[in-house]
Amino acid sequence: MLKQALAQNGLIAILRGLRPQEAAAIGDVLYAAGFRVIEVPLNSPEPYESIRILRSTLPVDCLIGAGTVLTPEQVEQVKAAGGQVIVMPHSDAKVLRAAKAAGLFLSPGVATPTEAFAALAEGADVLKLFPAEQMGPAVVKAWLAVLPAGTVLVPVGGITPDNMQVFIDAGVKGFGLGSGLFKPGMSPQDVAVNAKAYVAAWNALR
Repeated sequence: MLKQALAQNGLIAILRGLRPQEAAAIGDVLYAAGFRVIEVPLNSPEPYESIRILRSTLPVDCLIGAGTVLTPEQVEQVKAAGGQVIVMPHSDAKVLRAAKAAGLFLSPGVATPTEAFAALAEGADVLKLFPAEQMGPAVVKAWLAVLPAGTVLVPVGGITPDNMQVFIDAGVKGFGLGSGLFKPGMSPQDVAVNAKAYVAAWNALR
């Protein structure tokens, strides 16, 4: 279902710093703009409560997940809150296995082909290419030449509506969007403007 959601709209909203009291309103404008995967990093204020709110207020075709997941214990807390996707900055096998055992979708962070192959062997659904600023489209193209057919690489870090084209040309099927989409303190209206700009760029480039 994660790959299907990204096939519909390959943009993942990363809401670092989101507060529970604004979760419903921010979620609504993102969904209206076309986002179908929303992630709340666990170093946000009360992240599990925000995940609960997003899951209870958004339609079922929108996947809700947690980012910056670092331990198997956090995986269980995400699942208990209704989260469906585990996103990691790294590729710790213990966390990977906990996520798969919990029946959750999994997007670990990888920065080398060795990490990418190891994560796929542990059942990763989507690979988070992090940090994308250090990689670039040439790296993406080289990786995709050797990774199994159908592997989904999602660059995260420094992605703007203006620099998506080179990554898409290299074979990327989605992007993780952080501060260019949402920063703490932004109003839902501000987020809606950013969301529409990203979705318009995504739709124009595909």
